[in-house]
Amino acid sequence: MRAITAITLLLFAASVPADISIDELVRDAGIKEGRVAVNEMPRWQGARKVLVARFAGEEVGAMRSLMPDTEFVVVASEADAIEQAADADAILGLCSERLLAAAPLLVWVQIFSSGAERCVAVPAVASGDVTLTNMQKMSSPVIGEHAVAMMLALARGLPTYAKGMHEGTWMRRQEVTSAMFPVSGKTMLVVGLGGIGTEAAKRGAALGMRVLGTRNSSREGPPFVEYVGLSNELPELIGQADVIVNALPLTDTTRGLFDADLFGAAKEGALFINVGRGGTVDTDALTAALSSGRIGGAGLDVTDPEPLPAAHPLWDFENVIITPHVAARGGKRERHVVLLKENLRRYAAGEPLLNVVDPSRGY
Repeated sequence: MRAITAITLLLFAASVPADISIDELVRDAGIKEGRVAVNEMPRWQGARKVLVARFAGEEVGAMRSLMPDTEFVVVASEADAIEQAADADAILGLCSERLLAAAPLLVWVQIFSSGAERCVAVPAVASGDVTLTNMQKMSSPVIGEHAVAMMLALARGLPTYAKGMHEGTWMRRQEVTSAMFPVSGKTMLVVGLGGIGTEAAKRGAALGMRVLGTRNSSREGPPFVEYVGLSNELPELIGQADVIVNALPLTDTTRGLFDADLFGAAKEGALFINVGRGGTVDTDALTAALSSGRIGGAGLDVTDPEPLPAAHPLWDFENVIITPHVAARGGKRERHVVLLKENLRRYAAGEPLLNVVDPSRGY
């Protein structure tokens, strides 16, 4: 339930105009539609009953205006949803094995996060019996900004100066200023050149950085990325990077990918930014790499475990910035609103949905 809280209070609010059309969103974000039309799915018989989690009354009213022949039922918890699930054909905002097992007529689940690792593990989704869509690429621009903000803060020694402000200390020590460096002319490696990674890469290039990337599917990339390598090239490419941006989803192949060996292959003093998933990083290996100086600083919006325990040594590093999984926050989330409205329209019309998750890939 936690992952949906930040977005649902804003969806469909009358005070939030949609300044972007669905055509613009599809083009700008590179959104793709699913391969199978909804009306070709075995259990689909139209949009009949949709369960929605944590929506305000005016938001549900807006949904009903889009789909007047559909019953929308607001649920306050998973237990509440299970009680209503027997004849539901779509669920917005919740996904669990218990819930989906209680919904034999279910066709579609829409989650409000990009990360789908928990939902793709549910048997009904993993088997393809239920179609899952997510919010991938909807928060990519602001997460890209968050990654670059962390990079710049570390490059300019701002965490150390922030501590000095708290203590009322005027800090012009040589050991602080000598560690500062300009990012222009440096090399950024974006690991996971999807929506978030591409936005981080765009901003790095705009700052005059040489940008490299890796992706799992192909070597194709935008013109501002000098070279796109496949995932097996990561150990070679990481040694060229002054800044490493991890934008990977959490899958079986990415879990614990950033381990002692990979950090050991990094350039001495490289910065490490993680705006992907905490589980893609071996936290002990990262802590050791920071202690040795192999990694010169880290900006972490996600950790493993999460939340990070108060006594964890990562909190004590002056060259580490930790934010509590908030990189996607900020703005009015117009992109999310537009995508959800379009998916509701497509579902009712029996058309292919947007942002369909491939269970075999995990995203």
